[in-house]
Amino acid sequence: MTRTLITGVAGFTGRYLAERLAKAGHEVVGLLREPSAAPVPGVVASHVCDLTDPDGLRTVLDRVKPDHVVHLAAIAFVAHGDVAEMYRTNVIGTRHLLGALEAMPHKPRSILMASSANVYGNDRGGTLDESMAPAPANDYGVTKVAGELICRLASTRLPIIVTRPFNYTGVGQSTNFLIPKIVDHVRRRAREIELGNLDVARDFSDVRTVVDAYARLLEAPAAIGGTFNVCSGQAVTLEDVLDMARRISGHDFSVRVNPAFVRADEVKTLCGSAARLEAITGALARVPLESTIEWMLTA
Repeated sequence: MTRTLITGVAGFTGRYLAERLAKAGHEVVGLLREPSAAPVPGVVASHVCDLTDPDGLRTVLDRVKPDHVVHLAAIAFVAHGDVAEMYRTNVIGTRHLLGALEAMPHKPRSILMASSANVYGNDRGGTLDESMAPAPANDYGVTKVAGELICRLASTRLPIIVTRPFNYTGVGQSTNFLIPKIVDHVRRRAREIELGNLDVARDFSDVRTVVDAYARLLEAPAAIGGTFNVCSGQAVTLEDVLDMARRISGHDFSVRVNPAFVRADEVKTLCGSAARLEAITGALARVPLESTIEWMLTA
């Protein structure tokens, strides 16, 4: 049986990916920063180790001997208050993980590293493709660029695949993120919601589509050494998202801009090209954003 190690397996994306891979016949093993309060469906075993512990990582990898590795563990909230923790986890942690993988006598067949579309920054128009040079507009984006450069250093010795997911959502995502916050307000029938920048548009995907893309890339030898946008190819304005939530729920509400939520480094428009991705994975089954929001509202 193919054994796959997922870092950050108890996180939002990790839980969906573990279930997707288990259904495809993978023996899924998780890496956690701390013990999980609840079991993750599809995971046969988990190991607790901080990414900043290189000796611990080597011990875990020696025990697991994975055929594939998916590195999801990261500080993923752009406005995370502890910048030092973000850099330690996203940069130093990635370096330690790749170092431990390089030390293995038998390397995995593929290693998928989750970067972010935030590497593209805030000064781009039109559809973004992987040939564009990174120009991050915030610390989170900088950490992800650094992670990609670390991957490049290791790429002659390890079979690395880099993904740049654009925004995605689904049931179980933290209300720190935009759509879950809106959904939470609607489910509570709140009369008003406070948001930050309203003049934004995002390329949204359903988390189930994203993990399907990851699973397909893992098994595709042609993906090794490549960098791939994971996106829908369509930008949706925040106003459209709000209107979808109103229409699906039948609940109207007002929106107030809270200056405390407005970020000067906000990326205004993100829309990506999935052409390179689908040339490897084949056409992905894309869930319309309205259907994703309905799923979240009725779960």
